Amino acid sequence: MCGKDSIDAISIRSSFTVADDPLTVDVATLLTFPGLLRDHQNVFDKTGGLHAAALFDGRTGEPVVVREDVGRHNAVDKVIGWALTQGLLPLRGHILQVSGRASFELVQKAVMAGIPMLSAVSAPSSLAADLADDTGLTLVGFVRGDSLVAYTRPDRLSTNSIESLASPDPS
Repeated sequence: MCGKDSIDAISIRSSFTVADDPLTVDVATLLTFPGLLRDHQNVFDKTGGLHAAALFDGRTGEPVVVREDVGRHNAVDKVIGWALTQGLLPLRGHILQVSGRASFELVQKAVMAGIPMLSAVSAPSSLAADLADDTGLTLVGFVRGDSLVAYTRPDRLSTNSIESLASPDPS
């Protein structure tokens, strides 16, 4: 992967497609994921030096599994490995939340597991955004506080709760 400057240089084939997943997530719910992820980082509390990844149910917004590791990729591998052992692949209707940036490899892992959305607290690489766009994965970055940036497939993000707060009920 190192030194590659285009996704054409690396092809992936997944048994699953994420482009047709009907997942829709409310922005307000998505904004809670980094905090929920952090709440489950028990080893980080002791060391201050681990990455984390979590799988969230897109319908309920509840965390399904959280894993920590020194490496971001390893944390994601632990989440997907757990889902594989539970017979949950493909992970349609789920969101992968990561505690760092979204690299090409993390997008690739999400697509290979059938996860339609990757949410990161930091920036994605340009290759990550390109691959997400090519595969139909929703890639969201800078998910912090009350804001985020949708890089691909913003149609999967709903602002229903935000709109209802901005527009009081006329009754």
